[in-house]
Parts: sequence; structure tokens; C-alpha cells
Amino acid sequence: NVLDRSFADVSLLVGLLVDKFLYHLPLYRQHQRMGHSGITMSRTTLTTLTQRPIELLRPIVEAQLANILRSKVLAMDETPIKAGKATKGKLKQSWFWPLYGDQDEVVFTFSSSRGRQHIENILKHQFNGTLISDGYSAYASYATKNEGVIQAQCWVHSRRQFIEAEQEEPAAVRQALDYIALLYQVEDEIRAQKLSGEKKQLYRLEHSKPQVDAFYEWCEQQLLRNDLTPKSPLLRAVHYVLKRKTALRVFLEDPDVPLDTNHLERTLRPIPMGRKAWLFCWTELGAEHVGIIQSLISTCKLHDIDPYTYLTDVLLRVNEHPASRVLELTPRVWKEQFADQPLRSDLY
Repeated sequence: NVLDRSFADVSLLVGLLVDKFLYHLPLYRQHQRMGHSGITMSRTTLTTLTQRPIELLRPIVEAQLANILRSKVLAMDETPIKAGKATKGKLKQSWFWPLYGDQDEVVFTFSSSRGRQHIENILKHQFNGTLISDGYSAYASYATKNEGVIQAQCWVHSRRQFIEAEQEEPAAVRQALDYIALLYQVEDEIRAQKLSGEKKQLYRLEHSKPQVDAFYEWCEQQLLRNDLTPKSPLLRAVHYVLKRKTALRVFLEDPDVPLDTNHLERTLRPIPMGRKAWLFCWTELGAEHVGIIQSLISTCKLHDIDPYTYLTDVLLRVNEHPASRVLELTPRVWKEQFADQPLRSDLY
């Protein structure tokens, strides 16, 4: 069996995990469904049967994180989660900090803080490369103090700043959005021509750089307008992109840097979807467990792996697998080595 002193078959354990974290079915509803089928089991037992397998998976996620930190380009973001008690009757505002690496792997790290310290704790001065993020100042602050890190910023987040000003300044905002749209048109052309490396960089310099230059010239012109108040949403958007000018231009010099963090934001969707179902985590350890299992399920989806098949195999394999080769059990490597003949439950 997967768990010591437990009769629970791996099919039950993985079924609980997949139903809760892939299909967002809370344990209390799974418990009700079991009861309707004549299966008698306490909610406490179900919770334990969910927690213990996730702890077995923790070293796999740690190995995946170590591999992500070897990336040349790393995307990072943060999303809120209620976890643990702050005061009587209130839950603490905490955060998932997902990291997305070069090889389409993602890890959801957890912290009770949104401060820069968590970035430092996770990257641990092990990451050297380009860190792309939204405009949150903690990322820029970290990059400034770490010589081996270049900070790039997301054009989609910049675009959103202008959209917020659209009601007051529709004509000006349309101009800004048109400039940004041209950058994405160039990226579409690059994909259509299957350009990479130096050819991709040269194409960006020829076609994207003039648009970026023109966009920033337009931004400077907006500062000269006498009809805009200091609190104008348009001026706020202009100041936002001018302040981040260097970081927003990084993609022009490095063909491996994307224009945005959309690839990371897509992997974030299960978290808000899950929150609608299970609302919060009673403990910080519970939130860590959400991050562990979601890291593996999300990475499975990125590599077209069935999460049920993968989790069944690695839970049957993990106790006997050499710790020195734990990277082999991460979804990306597992697909190469074990996907053709995965281990399965003896019950089917």
C-alpha cells in the first residue's frame, strides 16, 4: 500500500486528490457522495487520506522547483488565499507565489506574506537570469539588489493600466492600445515564421523596437498636455509605463523573454476556481498542500499528461524510488521515462 498502516488503495487516494484539486469538488461533497453509495467513512479519515499522500509528493515538487530555478527566464506572480487564523473568527490573508520555468514547469510556493522576503527565500540567490513579472515593486527591488538577475515586466499588465483610463480618455487610450497591439502582431508573425534565437531577436529589433520607441515618445507627449489633472487615470498609466521603461524593453534584447506573463496566469486559474469551491484553508500547512498538489496537476496539464495516471504511478513508485533520482518523478521527466508503462492499481 501507498500509506503505512492503511488499507486505502491508491485508486481511492488519487481519486480524492483529483476530484478536489482538478475538478474542485470539496471533501464534504465527496463525503456525501460516498455516503449515498453506502460507504461509511469519517470526514477526518478523508482529510487524513488527502494530506498523507501529498506529503509523499513534497520531495518531487522540491526537485521541480530546483529545476525551475535553473531557468534562463523565470516568470513569477502572486495570488491571494485565506489560510490559517489571524484572530478569532478571521482567517489570515496569505499568498501563493507561482514560478514558471523554461521547461513548462510550475510550482506554487506559499507564504503568509506578500513582502520581498519571500522572493528572496525562494530564489535563494540560486536564480541567475531574467525574472519577468507584473509591476509589483518587490520584484524590481529584488532584481536591483541581485547582480545576476535582470527584471522584465509584463506588457499585458501595462495595457490594463490604460484600459482603466478608457472611460475618461477613449481616444488617447485607443492610441496606446494600438501601439501595444502592434507588438503582439509582430509576435504572431514570429510564430508563423517559426523564428527563434538570433533571427527572432533581429526581427523584434526591426519590427517591434520602432513601435516601442514610438509608444514611449507618445507617452512623453501626454505629459505635456494641459488638460489632464495630476490624478488623471491616463497620466497614472503613462507614469506606470515610463517608470518601468527599462524592464518593458528587455524582450527586445533577449529572444527568450516573452512580452507578458500570460503563460503563468493561465496556470493560476485553478486557484480562484478552487477558492469558489473550498473557499479557504484552515491552516497554513493545508495551503502548502494545495500548492504541492496543484504544482503537479498544473504541470501535468502543460505536458498533456493525465493527472490521475501520473499521480497513481508516482504514489506507487515514490517510496521505493532512490531519493537521488527524485527529479525522474517530476511530470516532465516522468513522461519520458515512465508514461509508456505506468504503474496502476491492482483493483482494475
